[in-house]
Amino acid sequence: MARIPTCVIALLCFPVAVLAQQQSPFPELPADIPKDAVVRMMLTDKTPSGQDAVWKSPDGTIHEFFQFNDRGRGPKIYSTYRLDSRGLIVFEESQGVDYMKSPVEERFSLVAGEAVWKNKAENEKQSNASGRFFVDLNGGPESQAILARALLSSESAGKLPVLPSGQAAIRKLRSVPLEASGQKSTAILYEISGLGFTPTYLWLDDHQQFLAATSGWSAIVRHGFESSVSQLRESQRQAEIARAAELSKALSHKPSGDLVIRNVILFDSPAGKLLPNQRVTVRGERIASVEPDDGRPAPAGSRAIDGRGKMLLPGLWDMHAHLFPEYAFLDMAGGVTTVRDLANSIEELGKLRQQIQEGTQIGPRVVPAGFIDGPGPFEGPVKVLAATPEEARQQVDRYADLGYVQIKIYSSVKPELVPIIAEEAHKRGLRVSGHVPSGMIAEQFVRDGADEIQHMNFIFLNFMPDVKETRTPARFTEPGKRGGDLELNSQPVNDFIAFLKQRHTVIDPTMAIWEATYLDRPGQPSRTDAAIFDRLPVQVQRDSRTAAQALDASDPATNKQYRAAYANMVRMVKKLYDSGIQIVAGTDESNGYALDRELEIYAEAGIPAPEVLRIATIEAAQVMHLDKDFGSVTPGKYADMILVNGDPTKQMSDIRHVDTVIKNGVVYKPAELYAAFGIRPE
Repeated sequence: MARIPTCVIALLCFPVAVLAQQQSPFPELPADIPKDAVVRMMLTDKTPSGQDAVWKSPDGTIHEFFQFNDRGRGPKIYSTYRLDSRGLIVFEESQGVDYMKSPVEERFSLVAGEAVWKNKAENEKQSNASGRFFVDLNGGPESQAILARALLSSESAGKLPVLPSGQAAIRKLRSVPLEASGQKSTAILYEISGLGFTPTYLWLDDHQQFLAATSGWSAIVRHGFESSVSQLRESQRQAEIARAAELSKALSHKPSGDLVIRNVILFDSPAGKLLPNQRVTVRGERIASVEPDDGRPAPAGSRAIDGRGKMLLPGLWDMHAHLFPEYAFLDMAGGVTTVRDLANSIEELGKLRQQIQEGTQIGPRVVPAGFIDGPGPFEGPVKVLAATPEEARQQVDRYADLGYVQIKIYSSVKPELVPIIAEEAHKRGLRVSGHVPSGMIAEQFVRDGADEIQHMNFIFLNFMPDVKETRTPARFTEPGKRGGDLELNSQPVNDFIAFLKQRHTVIDPTMAIWEATYLDRPGQPSRTDAAIFDRLPVQVQRDSRTAAQALDASDPATNKQYRAAYANMVRMVKKLYDSGIQIVAGTDESNGYALDRELEIYAEAGIPAPEVLRIATIEAAQVMHLDKDFGSVTPGKYADMILVNGDPTKQMSDIRHVDTVIKNGVVYKPAELYAAFGIRPE
């Protein structure tokens, strides 16, 4: 419902779509949009990238056109809304293409109390639906403003039941006077809850008309008020910080004395073995001792946790993250105590890291990598760009001066700049990784200085040198159509893997993403969500069934190709592991539990479960040269640990059953964290 997709909010996860043609970064409004339409601008890191136009016909019907361009992708949707006297939707229709350029058509009607709706994920009917607000999946941002107005006029104190189930609520947070481009207005910030993991924030004017919506560094704002976005974003941020601080205060449990975990089975990550009946003592932020439990009671003043029947492991690492506040919270609920952020707004990530360090935001510790792309129509949304050797060196030095430990090269970087970026980064002590830039193959990328490759598709594209333009979705569709035919035991593949081993190249395959890309289907829960699906909020479940990350596989032949390609990618993971190539476990997702699926895929590929756990703990710390302080439950290291019900060394899916999370010696209960985000505990 009028929600910017998660990957658009972050604007860093890879989009999947039909092959896009090179086009202007800023699309023009179509000629059929009336001249008197109210126009709002879509901004990406302050740069215009699209529009949202709204107008009314004489009978009161509301019309909307919404589009934006993100590296050739983005929605283009026409919507129509008709309302009853209470402001509730009785008819809605949306048609066009979604963010991934897949065709969408959604239709809803409410007649004589019976609601009927259909979209690519649903074909539903519900009786006795009068008084309920329909939450769409494909409408534009205006549908969110329609909901806000309906809630504000509701007789139930700002609450309304919604379709297909649940309840939405609204509350006013603050007002901000605005003046821009000769216009004056009052911006009023509202918080709408009940639609997802976290509240939705919306700015209306004093006539209850849509003024702005901001998320991360993306925004939609009424034309003429673009200069006010920073002011609105900062004001909204203060409300979000206050909410995060309340949650942190309520859900962070800091022992007043020592923390003693008794009678626990310990996963010794350096050895990949289990140590039974262990006693682990935490003092402050660090582990004070690890020893066999001899039955002595915990000292007076300490907090004891009975670990009988449970397994204690180091905190998990997600080595491919793009962190935002709500994702930080969900990471901790899933036992992810450290993430490597592989591209983000310098300003936004800096603020979030500070909040986490100060304890006003629950979240993992962050290992930051800096994003560099080249200018052009497919440039990344983080506007750190380099077109010349001088600019390339300057951007590397900027990140190094800020304390970043890695550079991530993106798809539009000129191939001739790769060795220059790598040389400067290595001189400053930074690692180099990334997408293989367009015009290169993976072998050349590594020869020119890359230490690591993100995403399995670039491994397969190494053997498809005819795919020259990989800034477009060809980098997804071509491996999907041809990847199943790649002979993994061929001489070229074996030679390439031997080259990777010689260069000590690390591979970040993000396999859960490829499973979703090639195997998710509309109407079915996303495979990443499947194990937790029944516990998710209803509206999140609906989004999950849209197959939002999947390529169109409606053609049977294409469906067969995509399934074969994914199966071959899984086999490639095992071949890389067997060949001694270092793999790191990253998700490029946003919910914490996606890492569980990533690790399950590695185990399904045939990697022994204890080795998968090592990949996600001690080996991740070693890759980032942080194993002195992290990655194992060892005296002197930071107390980042998870207590699990079950034995993931035998059954990897047991990694989902996290009972307790400890970070810096502070205790968190996933059941409490999940409940705060509308996810039912196990």
